[in-house]
Amino acid sequence: MKIQRYVVGLYKANCYIVSDEETRETIVIDPGEYLSEIQDYIGVNKLRVKYILLTHGHFDHIGGVEELRKVTQAEVAISKEDAPMLLDPSLNLSKMVYKKIQCSAADILLNGGDILYFGKYAIEVLHTPGHTKGGVCFKIDNVCFTGDTVFKGSIGRYDFPGGDFDTLMDSIKNKLLVLEDDVVIYPGHGESSTIGKEKRINLFLRE
Repeated sequence: MKIQRYVVGLYKANCYIVSDEETRETIVIDPGEYLSEIQDYIGVNKLRVKYILLTHGHFDHIGGVEELRKVTQAEVAISKEDAPMLLDPSLNLSKMVYKKIQCSAADILLNGGDILYFGKYAIEVLHTPGHTKGGVCFKIDNVCFTGDTVFKGSIGRYDFPGGDFDTLMDSIKNKLLVLEDDVVIYPGHGESSTIGKEKRINLFLRE
């Protein structure tokens, strides 16, 4: 499995391109903006994008969805709770910034416990509300893409509409901290970490 990260947009969100190097079947997680570098990377490596997976519906994570879907014909997947955010600039908060973002409806509505596949890999959907009502994380083998649920040394904001501190902490403790310590987390902003490291250094998570 190969993971390529691009930092996109004004809010420096992480977009991940995750591919099976044998089959070249690929997923793209949180395309907050569709850069020419992303298009070039997909083309040069002859990748076939099967899914566009969204950890949640905020504008800085969905801004490139429509263009990427048009280019790749990939299916877009988001939680059923956050699905309305694709359609409404007020809900995805883009109305607050320099341009409104409105996408077409998702192709797949995700629930916690769902399993998707690309190449030889299985993607486990973890329902982790708290940053938004429908926040999810994607676990693939020994890595977990955590969106804005947890970051290296911090946690996601919970003061936006649909956010809640207690819900967020419950999600982190009961869905993420129960994973093996060597699971690598790839967050929606900032650098990667591991579950074990966050248990030790993240002030929000230390007992």
